[in-house]
Amino acid sequence: MGKRLENKIAVITGGTSGIGEATAEVFAAEGAKVIICGRSEHKGADIAARLGDNVIYRHADVMNEDDIKAVIDLAVTRFGRLDIMFNNAGGPDRGTLETVTADDFAYSMNLLLRSVVFGIKHAVPVMKKQGSGSIINTASIAGHRTHQGGFLYSTAKAGMSHLTKVAGEQFGPFGIRVNAISPGAIATPIFWGGSARANTLSKEENERKMAKLQISLAKATPIPRSGFAKDIAYGALFLASDEGSFINCHDLVIDGGRIALFRD
Repeated sequence: MGKRLENKIAVITGGTSGIGEATAEVFAAEGAKVIICGRSEHKGADIAARLGDNVIYRHADVMNEDDIKAVIDLAVTRFGRLDIMFNNAGGPDRGTLETVTADDFAYSMNLLLRSVVFGIKHAVPVMKKQGSGSIINTASIAGHRTHQGGFLYSTAKAGMSHLTKVAGEQFGPFGIRVNAISPGAIATPIFWGGSARANTLSKEENERKMAKLQISLAKATPIPRSGFAKDIAYGALFLASDEGSFINCHDLVIDGGRIALFRD
């Protein structure tokens, strides 16, 4: 049986930790050539070296449109195509409704929503020429229910979920599928400040925080365990592969059933 992403070319933003790193591992194991991008050059280089020749790291800040375009251009220059665009980069938001500033608002929306808009913008022309492509956006159950994240984070993720539907309707006729994944109760460093914060802590401190978080999240879903980055990676694999070829405009919730416990 062949690998599920054999000869596919993928770009993963936010690929140097958490969900992005796990997805790069899964995609590469399934035969894809993967370009991961992020701001941590040390971690990106280490991941690429560990995963082998099928994974390339490119420094990029998704809050800069030119950086997003440069990563997609690299895929086309190096491999001649782009089959999978995983708009995964993100992080915690800033401020509350009573304290938010214009800078807080701009930062959060640029990181969480604007980056996805430009990821789609620059992936689509390449995919249109091919007549095929899969775009996947990391949303969140915070976009479906209240009390699951900060107000700017939740608002941006709700916007991303709807953007996914709009884009999928617009680009489906060109053979481009656009879907989202809404994780919940997934143990990643976002809970203690994201990868930037995690990079300032020792390995031991990060492991301590992760172990404590997993215990807490195991109590938060009907399935009595924490979710892991690989759980989202396998969802992305399904959406990116031919097995998901008739799935479009969909927001796939992967949260162990946590969303069912809350009613707005």
